[in-house]
Amino acid sequence: MQPDLNRVIEQVSKEKGMDRSVIIEALESAMLSAARRTFSQKRIEAKFNPDLGEVELFEIKTVVSTVENQETEVDLTMARNTLDPEAQIGDELLSKLPATAFGRIAAQVAKQSVIQKVREAERELIYNEFKNRKGELFSGIVQRVEKKNIIVNLGRTDAVLPEKEQIPWERYRQGDRIRAYILDVEMSHKGPQIILSRTHPGFLIKLFEQEAPEVYEGIVEIKNAAREPGSRAKIAVHSTDPDVDPVGACVGVKGTRVQAIVQELRGERVDIVPWTPDPAEYVCRALLPAKVSKIILDEEERVMEVIVPDDQLSLAIGKKGQNVRLASRLTGWKLDVRSESEVELEHSRTLEVLTAIPGIGDVTAELLYQNGFKSAEEIAEADLDALLEVEGLGPEKATAVLQAAREYIAAKAAAAEPVAVEAVAAKETADTVQE
Repeated sequence: MQPDLNRVIEQVSKEKGMDRSVIIEALESAMLSAARRTFSQKRIEAKFNPDLGEVELFEIKTVVSTVENQETEVDLTMARNTLDPEAQIGDELLSKLPATAFGRIAAQVAKQSVIQKVREAERELIYNEFKNRKGELFSGIVQRVEKKNIIVNLGRTDAVLPEKEQIPWERYRQGDRIRAYILDVEMSHKGPQIILSRTHPGFLIKLFEQEAPEVYEGIVEIKNAAREPGSRAKIAVHSTDPDVDPVGACVGVKGTRVQAIVQELRGERVDIVPWTPDPAEYVCRALLPAKVSKIILDEEERVMEVIVPDDQLSLAIGKKGQNVRLASRLTGWKLDVRSESEVELEHSRTLEVLTAIPGIGDVTAELLYQNGFKSAEEIAEADLDALLEVEGLGPEKATAVLQAAREYIAAKAAAAEPVAVEAVAAKETADTVQE
């Protein structure tokens, strides 16, 4: 006699958090699979009976006038006498198979099949739960460390915190509680694979959402974040309410909010930058505490030349280039930071080069320099339209400048040619002597 499966279904449903229908379907499928091993020639159907608390098996036979297959067909007379008095040709009739018809092997197959199907359903359930939670913060318990990867128990399943997603120098032991960012969720043959991260910029943003109610409620927006995990980070913040200071909201009273985040990030220094739609001003703020003298933008290439006082150069660049690197990631602009003296030296040298071209005086050279032309070669290779864009150069002057630059380059090349021929001849003579 089969046990009352209602209690088993209820228990599994509660423990695994699965719908009863999924478990019932697994039971029916398992019993059907086991029955087919015993009755390979018969057509069988399995149906769970909640009143009896068991899976019933039925043999299916088609009513025919002449029986050709005893296992799947029954004649009309037999059908009406034993199965259904109103049976007609073509009907499919069900007759219940006795529960004792199964042997020990069939029962074991059914059990293994149920376990497998419940496990598959559980994996699918976990995957569906976590696939929509990418980008969230999650807490778990460290289970173990495998090849420097940390296995974290999230309650219903385990996740992995790869070595590359760990903050440098941080160490965890079994049983420690850990917070991390759900980076990715994938389904593999082993089940759902949940990848965690503590180095992703999203982890920093989510920490601010937890610590600052204004960020969580959307009053203060975090526009972007850039990190060098365990060392330094920058976030750009903006307030949708003019009465709310975005930087103050993130720092907290006496710095309590940002300090809690710094502690979670193992001492990672966090710069909070007020966001602005003006790209030049945004870059200036991102490079703080360094002061900027001048910025030259190339919007097409998204490049900025940032000029700073000599005593601010090392501050702007930061230790091993960290400050400018983070500012570049935060703003989305490629930054070329230079000192005022370096720019001034380049300026004077470029003017010397440009004024060496016949017909180009100091004023014209300055105009060309301000528009990015720094050598005779650059001018000679340009087209007339590019020179016409230089304010202060009319069509006549632009044509003359282009012609002068090309003639200057040609003259230099002609003057260098005899020297090159003499050098080749000298080399050939030396080779002959050596032979």
